[in-house]
Amino acid sequence: MKAITAKRTFAGIAALGAAALVLTGCAADTTEEAAPTEETTVVEEEMAPALDFLACAVSDEGSWNDNSFNEAVFDGLLLAESDLGVQIADAESASAEAYAPNLQAMVDAGCDVTFAVGFNLVGDVNIAAAANPDVSFVTVDGWSEGNGNLKPVGYKMHQSSYLAGYLAAAYSTTKVVGTSGGLQIDAVTDFMSGFYYGAKAYETETGTAVTVLGWDPVAATGDFWGGFAPNDAVGKSIAASQLEAGADVLFPVGGDQFGAGSEAIKESGVDAVMIGVDKDIALTSPEYAAYILTSAEKRMGAATFDIIEDYAVNGNFSGDYYMGDLSNAGTDISPFYDFDSKISQEIKDRLAELKAGIIDGSIDPLA
Repeated sequence: MKAITAKRTFAGIAALGAAALVLTGCAADTTEEAAPTEETTVVEEEMAPALDFLACAVSDEGSWNDNSFNEAVFDGLLLAESDLGVQIADAESASAEAYAPNLQAMVDAGCDVTFAVGFNLVGDVNIAAAANPDVSFVTVDGWSEGNGNLKPVGYKMHQSSYLAGYLAAAYSTTKVVGTSGGLQIDAVTDFMSGFYYGAKAYETETGTAVTVLGWDPVAATGDFWGGFAPNDAVGKSIAASQLEAGADVLFPVGGDQFGAGSEAIKESGVDAVMIGVDKDIALTSPEYAAYILTSAEKRMGAATFDIIEDYAVNGNFSGDYYMGDLSNAGTDISPFYDFDSKISQEIKDRLAELKAGIIDGSIDPLA
């Protein structure tokens, strides 16, 4: 278990020591004409008033800077600290064995709410919630086993991934696209199934055959590299195999695999791109922007902030399920950035129609 860290940021207070600092130039000699006065005013950035509220989080394996779901939740925690004035504490989990003691450390620290990040913590956070009925918990990508003090947070990632799959099929010149995952669990395959059906929707609409490598949602078989470690060597090997099989758009689902994916693309010599997951990868990792067509965002930072705000400011917390989807902007695809000019207005308009259809229920992204 990593020792917990409590953090509170007061930017600029120590450096400035006052709300404004005025520097005035003086005349060198009183017998001479006064030199022009030069004033420089430095204004301290106003901080949110401090709240007596401790918001905490325990990571899945990895770290808070995993450029994926751990980091997204931690971003929300930091935003709550700066914008709401809450205090924060956290514990990173180096292994699965750290989950339970890290959750207990948050209880011992007196956290008002603790976020357990990731599907893998669901068992331990339910045990912690049952043992501490007066303490509030949130399970991200998990569920509650009847604990009223545990709020599940989930996402309909098949919705934004459907849009990503349709775009991938439209963009592909080979009409072969590939997906793969870290582990064969619902939180991963939900992305992959949406991607598959979105690509196949393009096939149905246009009559152009599209091959999707790496996942068959009917047979529930596909390509998985066995974990969520960043830039996994097996994940890179899967990407290389899919590129060799003709894929020119890749959708690796399982944390930050974009270093390995970009290396596989460069080594293959294929003019290929990737679709990011969880965060807006082209924006948050600009070193990969030249390879990122778009990203299927799981906006966990926004949900984290909203839950903390409603609890710390309004006093509201319940075990009711939070579900992020296209309708509440809990998920969506990212801007196209450098690829914008390579995507026709017709495809952009169709993506907007598909999004509207998913929201109003006229389009099923899992069919």
